[in-house]
Amino acid sequence: VQLVESGGGLVQPGGSLRLTCTARGAITSVFWGYTMAWYRQAAGDQRDLVASSGPGGVTTYGEAVRGRFSISRDNSRKSVTLQMNNLKSEDTAVYYCKSSAQNYEDWGQGTQVTVFS
Repeated sequence: VQLVESGGGLVQPGGSLRLTCTARGAITSVFWGYTMAWYRQAAGDQRDLVASSGPGGVTTYGEAVRGRFSISRDNSRKSVTLQMNNLKSEDTAVYYCKSSAQNYEDWGQGTQVTVFS
């Protein structure tokens, strides 16, 4: 499975971006059982969980983004989207998509999000 991310870029504080991750090569019936998540890593920092969507659609969010970011998945398209609103400078990071299940884990290559004024 190859995770392909898109949608990163430059935005001013208060702006919005939408990131999409598509699981190329995944079998649709298997994708349903994946936990799909977004992580981010700022320069010099550890990689932290931003949001995740479990097989049943249960979502979790990191404290720093709760209320501003929203994760959703389209199992038929084998994709997961992260809608990011009211972006702040501290949201600047490389954002990574992750898929996981029992005894399985894959990461995308990352997409840069830069929030600047």
